[in-house]
Amino acid sequence: MNLQDFHSRPEVTENIAQAVENVLQQIGEDPKREGLLKTPKRVGEALQFLCKGYNEDAEAILRSALFEEDYRQMVVVKDIDFYSLCEHHMLPFFGKVHVAYIPNGRITGLSKIARVVDVYSRRLQVQERLTSQIKDCIQNTLNPLGVMVVIEAEHLCMQMRGVQKQHAMTVTSDFTGAFEQAKTREEFMKLIKG
Repeated sequence: MNLQDFHSRPEVTENIAQAVENVLQQIGEDPKREGLLKTPKRVGEALQFLCKGYNEDAEAILRSALFEEDYRQMVVVKDIDFYSLCEHHMLPFFGKVHVAYIPNGRITGLSKIARVVDVYSRRLQVQERLTSQIKDCIQNTLNPLGVMVVIEAEHLCMQMRGVQKQHAMTVTSDFTGAFEQAKTREEFMKLIKG
């Protein structure tokens, strides 16, 4: 589903818009000011898009493109861009997701891996949970010999507020099966850095 396919729900937009109007007043703004007249509605529509992952089923996406294939080497999809909102401040965090799996008789369409990333990143998140949810979805649906996920991200809650460290990068990883062997993890890390 892309932006052109996405449709916000008017009743949800209106409820969020009312809350945003109150927030604008609380911070000292005038929601009736020309530049802010449409802001509450825009925020309502934007939040629905940014959180659309709650209404999507990542495992169903993977199952929609399963293929029997006797391939047992590493499959890597790297540099998948993602954008999410941290659940602590509702500020963006974003970066790259790298995914590898070793098939066990079944593969999936490569674009479906990126769609799984989108489903889980379009929810209020923490990077650690996002990493594990992507890994678990692929492991549970494809039953591969192993899965590994690495996420590299910048968090605006660290850059714009709090410690204000503009160049801090957070890296998380999670893995199963064959990736429990250091040699296999090292091969994956070489592939994503190369």
